[in-house]
Order: sequence, then structure tokens, then C-alpha cells
Amino acid sequence: MSQSYETLLLERRDRVAIVTINRPDKRNALNIKTREEGAAVLDELRDDESIHVVVITGAGDKAFIAGADIGEFAGRTALMQRDVMVQRSLFNAIDTFPKPVIAMINGYCLGGGCEVALACDIRIASENASLGQPEINLGIIPGGGGTQRLTRLVGEGKAMELILSGQIIDAKTALEIGLVNHVVPFAELETKTMQIANTIAEKGPIAVRLAKEAVKIAARTNLDEGLRREVDLFALCFATEDKDEGVKAFLEKRKPVFKGR
Repeated sequence: MSQSYETLLLERRDRVAIVTINRPDKRNALNIKTREEGAAVLDELRDDESIHVVVITGAGDKAFIAGADIGEFAGRTALMQRDVMVQRSLFNAIDTFPKPVIAMINGYCLGGGCEVALACDIRIASENASLGQPEINLGIIPGGGGTQRLTRLVGEGKAMELILSGQIIDAKTALEIGLVNHVVPFAELETKTMQIANTIAEKGPIAVRLAKEAVKIAARTNLDEGLRREVDLFALCFATEDKDEGVKAFLEKRKPVFKGR
């Protein structure tokens, strides 16, 4: 039974779950409640074996997530802000989620919103999307992983320029620097995103999870350690029924029927 959420919408489409940040009057800005509910919905979907892929997006056509709810910053001391930050992080909850997470970016994707997208595994943007880490304009820095994940994704030079200048870039530029995987017209955004999500959802869920883990390791460790971990994860696939089914289906020239076992 799905929980009910104040700031989120949850839709299940076969093996894909779509989580929509539903604060269009605030351009889907992240407040404390949204962060809490975002982590809670991921807990719900983590345990749902029928869901293989999660898509995160924002309500309406103006914003994915325009950033943090800045009104919550007013009057906060350093200690108060740190207390907020050391609570369970939505960004880390997305990053460590075992199933693939796709960001469907439909407009403003700034600050904390960009950090949500960075925590996802794949990013699909509409042509009207705007992305950036403009925190420097408020006299602060990205605090939801932006300095770390953006650097790993686009390199130190591009990350440094974006973060220090607070520049907001269009979807075409984001594609050129590797910040997003695809850019499509807004009218085709959901179709393209669901095409990719459904393609992944058809694969063996255990292999998909292990492959995601292996790729994450590549960005966060040295080559020797990454190769060692890859061998372990590869060997683990051989303990699954899905591996037996995949090999059998290949030899029998038919489509495999994976069961996640």
C-alpha cells in the first residue's frame, strides 16, 4: 500500500515509478518536508520488487526543482544549518538507491535541484531546461553534493567555472559538457525518458543493480580497486537464476524472462 505524501506525487507505470515534486507554486523548491518525503518515498520503492526503475521530475512545465526553499535560510545560524544538513540527506538517499534513478528535467534545475539531478544516474533534459549551481550569488556554496558530484561528472575546470560564477546554462550547453545525457523538445521529454526507463526495466534487476554499483565505484576509487570489485560483482551474477535464464535464452535465440532471482 502506497503512503500518501504532501509534497510529492507517486505514480507506478508497470515496472517504472515516477516521483513528481509537487510544489509548482514554489517552482518545486526543496523544503524540509520535501526532503523528508523524498527519502521516505525512496524507502517505499526500495522494498517494492515490482519497481525496477525510478524517474524523478517536477510538476508543471516551468521547473524540475528551482532550488532550495530560500525562505527557510533566513535567520538560521551556522549551527542550526548544520543540524539540518546532518539529518538524512535526500541527495545521498538518491545516490545510494540500489535501483536506477533517472532525472526528467523539465525546466529550472538549479541549486539543490541540480544537486538532485546530479545524484541521479541518468539525466534527460527538455530544450527549455536551465541548469546551474548559483549558490555563490547568495553568499553560500553548494551543500548537497554539488561541489563533489558536479566535479566528478564534468571535470574540475567546468565545475569550478559554474560554481564560482554561479552561471546558469541552457540544456544544449549542459549536454556539451556532459551534465545531461540527452536533450529533447519538451513535448518529447516524457516519451524519451520512459523509453530509456522501460529499456532498463526489462533487464535482469539483479544485474542492473550490480552494474550500477560497479559504475559508481569507478568514479570513486582507483582503477585497481575498481577492477577488483568488478570481478567480485561479475562473479556474483553467476549465483543468480537470471544469469542462467539469460544464457539459456541467448542460446535458444529467444527473449529472456528475468525474475530477479
